[in-house]
Amino acid sequence: MTMESERESPTRIRYHVIGATTLAAVMLYLDRICIAEIAKLKEFRQSLDLSDEQVGMVMSAFFFSYALAQVPAGWLSDRFGARRMMPIYIAVWSISTILTGFATGFAMLLVVRLLFGLSQAGCYPTAGSLVKRWIELPRRGTASSIVSFGGRFGGAIAPLLTAWLLKDYLSWQIVLALYGLAGLFVAVYFWRIFRETPLDHPACNAEERELITRFDSPDEGGSSAAFPPILTLVSSGTMWMMCALQFGVNIGWVFLVTWLPTYLQDVKQVDATIGGLMSTIVLFAGIGGMLLGGPLTDICTQRLGTRWGRSLPIAGCSTVALCAYLSCLHLESAWSFVIAASIVAFMTDMSVPAVWAYMQDVGGKNTAAVFGWGNMWGNFGAAVTPLLVPIVLKKWDHNGDWHEAFYLFSAGYLVAALCALGINAQRKIS
Repeated sequence: MTMESERESPTRIRYHVIGATTLAAVMLYLDRICIAEIAKLKEFRQSLDLSDEQVGMVMSAFFFSYALAQVPAGWLSDRFGARRMMPIYIAVWSISTILTGFATGFAMLLVVRLLFGLSQAGCYPTAGSLVKRWIELPRRGTASSIVSFGGRFGGAIAPLLTAWLLKDYLSWQIVLALYGLAGLFVAVYFWRIFRETPLDHPACNAEERELITRFDSPDEGGSSAAFPPILTLVSSGTMWMMCALQFGVNIGWVFLVTWLPTYLQDVKQVDATIGGLMSTIVLFAGIGGMLLGGPLTDICTQRLGTRWGRSLPIAGCSTVALCAYLSCLHLESAWSFVIAASIVAFMTDMSVPAVWAYMQDVGGKNTAAVFGWGNMWGNFGAAVTPLLVPIVLKKWDHNGDWHEAFYLFSAGYLVAALCALGINAQRKIS
């Protein structure tokens, strides 16, 4: 018998790790998106005595704290390990979800949502870092798309599931409590499944370890720096392009997860349950794009290299999303609008794996911190949009058709498409 025949087949622990991370992403977005469905309830607004502007502030507060905590949370995972930090992040945001149901007024609700954003900030930077450590280079785009799929799946089911539970069964406080308790179980499950590296996992054999690491450069390992690489990030022109890109994308995309239920109800005169179904359809369209986006950037990278294999998918997807939003200016029926919004969701999510892979390409040993830096600026865009929409509508939208808001969303995708052409995954963030 030859030595080759005696070699074991690689174990598949990396798939269990990606599965646990994907489940965490499901809860990340389920807990995040359900508030948009709850916020349109008269009972919610009346019980907390909230105005439209205060509802916008509550939704925006999450994105501001989420954005500001991205780099610190990512660095904490780089420094102290994903196995320790990820369950903490999941547990704290799950408890915050439960506490949202106990809010007695605007001030308490605002504080809880700020805490919710702080704790959720660490999930995707940590996930991006562990994908880099657990998945071989040619498959990282696909693995990133699977984890991101989990987030979009959680977000897609949130409107319909939440509307269904609220309409026929439970109060909004009980729904939040159930979501929070489910998240606590996920935190425990992740801790049991995950280890920092393939070398640390007792069930991962030598063949799987070799498979994962064979494409990595020799300088990819080592412990993280004592502090986040802020100066290096600030001095990187290509990283600033990525930051502007994410800012623009979220200016356009966040409408789909904040004001869309309100738009369908107030402008298109859609029943609440049908509106929940429509929102779910839009977000489910994103799932299809997410699953295709990973193989797309992997194939483009194999054929064009990392420079254009990351850049072109993002630029192309942002351009199509821009055109879809502009088409909304000429659509009368609710269902035709849903088709256009679904195209926006599909194209946005198709570009996400390329964004993740870019930050893994340039991040080195501080991938989570680099991921957090890009996400921070993206979520600044997400934070200002819930505040801008009421202002834009009040100042310029005199006929109530929301066209001026769609010009704002389209401008975000224009910025994203232009900046995507300027990113370069070959320039490492040392």
